[in-house]
Amino acid sequence: MERRSFLKMSAAMGCAATVTGCNTGSSDVNVVPPKPNLTPEKINWSSCTCNCAASCALKVISQDGIVTRIESDNLGTDKGVELQARACLRGRSSRQKIYARDRLRVPMKRVGKRGEGKFTPISWDEAYSIIAQELRRIIDTYGNDAVYWQYASGTNQLRAGGRESSKRLLNILGGYLDMYGSYSAAQIAPASAYTFGEMTSSDYKQMLNSDLILSFGFNPAETRMSGTGGALDYSLASHKIESIIIDPRYSDSALGAESQWLAIRPGTDAALCEALAYQIISQNKHNQSFLDRYCIGFDEKTLPVSAPQNSDYKSYILGLSDDGIVKTPQWASAITGIPEYKIVELADKLMAAAAPFITQGWGPQRQANGEQTARAIFMLPLLLGKVGVAGTNNGNWPRHNHSLGLLPMGTNKVKAKISCFMWTEAIVNGVNMTAVEHGVQGVDKLNNNIKFIWNYAGNTLINQHSDTFKTKQILEDESLCEFILVHDVQMTPSAMFADILLPDIMDLEQHDIVANPGTDMETIIAMTSAVKPAFDSKSCFEVCRGIAKKLGVENEFTEGRTYQEWVEFVYESSRQKNPALPPYAQVIEQGLVKVPQTGSGIVMERFISDPVTHPLKTPSGKIEIYSERLAEIAATWILPDGDLISAIPKFYDTWEGVRDEETKDEYPLQLIGHHTKGRVHSSFHNIPWLREAVEDAVWMNSIDASVRGITAGDAVVVTSKRGSVRTFAKVTPRIAPGVTSLPQGAWFKPENGVDIGGCINALTSLRPSPLAKGNPQHTNRVQIVKA
Repeated sequence: MERRSFLKMSAAMGCAATVTGCNTGSSDVNVVPPKPNLTPEKINWSSCTCNCAASCALKVISQDGIVTRIESDNLGTDKGVELQARACLRGRSSRQKIYARDRLRVPMKRVGKRGEGKFTPISWDEAYSIIAQELRRIIDTYGNDAVYWQYASGTNQLRAGGRESSKRLLNILGGYLDMYGSYSAAQIAPASAYTFGEMTSSDYKQMLNSDLILSFGFNPAETRMSGTGGALDYSLASHKIESIIIDPRYSDSALGAESQWLAIRPGTDAALCEALAYQIISQNKHNQSFLDRYCIGFDEKTLPVSAPQNSDYKSYILGLSDDGIVKTPQWASAITGIPEYKIVELADKLMAAAAPFITQGWGPQRQANGEQTARAIFMLPLLLGKVGVAGTNNGNWPRHNHSLGLLPMGTNKVKAKISCFMWTEAIVNGVNMTAVEHGVQGVDKLNNNIKFIWNYAGNTLINQHSDTFKTKQILEDESLCEFILVHDVQMTPSAMFADILLPDIMDLEQHDIVANPGTDMETIIAMTSAVKPAFDSKSCFEVCRGIAKKLGVENEFTEGRTYQEWVEFVYESSRQKNPALPPYAQVIEQGLVKVPQTGSGIVMERFISDPVTHPLKTPSGKIEIYSERLAEIAATWILPDGDLISAIPKFYDTWEGVRDEETKDEYPLQLIGHHTKGRVHSSFHNIPWLREAVEDAVWMNSIDASVRGITAGDAVVVTSKRGSVRTFAKVTPRIAPGVTSLPQGAWFKPENGVDIGGCINALTSLRPSPLAKGNPQHTNRVQIVKA
């Protein structure tokens, strides 16, 4: 370790790393203050509940209610059903997070302009009173549908003490404007539902039964890093089985494991899949009997009666449909940047594989044409008929399962829902938002603009939402959204926009129960903290109870149960559905318990074995390559120019895509984002150790850097139509020419119209994807210049 790094760590720990080297200002450097009397160490189990979907075990060692160190799961043999749910460097840095300098300490109310970050301390009683008054005023003035619960995932895995408490309270008050989808998987979720009836996939362990792993934008080494996460499963498989990575960036998942990396241009995965489909179909290697029995719309004879002639998938691939384009490897090569011969080789490998495991991460679908990309990838295993048997997958991200339920939230009487990405539109234009133009669900149109935002444990309010400069302007205008409640642990960029700002407790201070899903087992973790909540912080449950009391609904909220009784209630309700779960008392006593996973982990296995007895949840009960529901949406929805919804999967050129002539001269580079090992979305960005360990810099190919006079480490400015970001350059052959990538999640820090924090969303667009109305974060055109 460099000396400067060691000194930084020593300073951050109050010189705890040295014995006598901390200068206290005394002239006698040999004077050592007496050690305080400390109680013996206590060991409790906790969990890292940030949104990487892992919930890894944390072994918390404390003295006198203060965390002294963090370890992780070290129990059992670390094999099979005793695999250790070890935390990654993020979870292991939880001590630095709980005692971070920007930890929120007391309730506060805004005293400056919204967004300035000027607050004054208030009591909890005053905070509850203000929140209750504002909730009541806005509900009485506008209606419950003017209250919006903001998408958030900072504490994503708590069963009783998390975000469900706030939803439960709002439902008791008559409901709220809810949202659907997610920033992570908005486009792939409906793509899965319209094709398979639901979002489902094979388990990771099926990779080991495969003879070829083909992945698109799949990067578990940086997104699923835990001891029981996908990184381990993929590593074990990819070192034994031929693995091909399709990705604009040579990610950490590819390092040393892949047989081949094909650097593809962003947003063109569907074109590659169509060329592969052409090779399979033109050589008569598609599984016709599978497609006839299990699928709708591959060719003319399985099309629904309502479908026009030549609207089937086969006709489209062979150039017999309206566009008249034969989807050859030569055609796809010009779009994707992958050489024609490589496409042919890949098709040959797929056709020769006995059990290909085809999967995708969520990066390819997080684009302007993301729904089409996801559905195009689904077509590859379907054409080969390699679904429902060992070693195969349906093209979706492989899954891990857990069996714990959540705090009951009651019934939301407000039927309207908006896409989680459309909330800024609902602030400025909610009364004009409709089902056919904006994807509103449950009603034909909204009645109100958003006037109240409840933002719990999330940084989506500004940092993780697109076009942060535009979003900042919207939130600053107090005549639009009239009240913003933020309840969080640190002074995040989103917290700066609060009218009332409340300090939350953290994982290590929390009492709850969580599940870490793994390959052969799930780990049930009892969070039984001996750590004192820092400063004057309170959990979401306690905050909601305090507000409920002010509103006269405390009894309805608690139902006479304490918080701990609700935790036990949730767990026992889960045991009724999964009798393999041990008694609650046993989990508390042991701290963590390993429960074996059941089932084969093969997607749609029962459907493939008997499609009549076990139909899918689609209208036809079959796999819908052609969707009549999508055909109806395509015919009735109002879409902007350049957007497409189609009954079958289709590649199309998008705004700011690889062939967008309007923007590519001024903004010649494509920009995507990527996850890093130092953050979960924006969580942990405030930890200096992690920022030092994982560099925040824009990735550039040396070809693109050299023509701009940029070398590694140079300060650069990245500019799109929306804004500019100042950061540093990482010049590397690990990214395709013409493509750049900026780590997502860095905290927004505007200064003189430029973000100096490195937040990618200062560059991204608020224009949603066509079907899901989802986040198109990886569809951007930019220019990069030396600062």
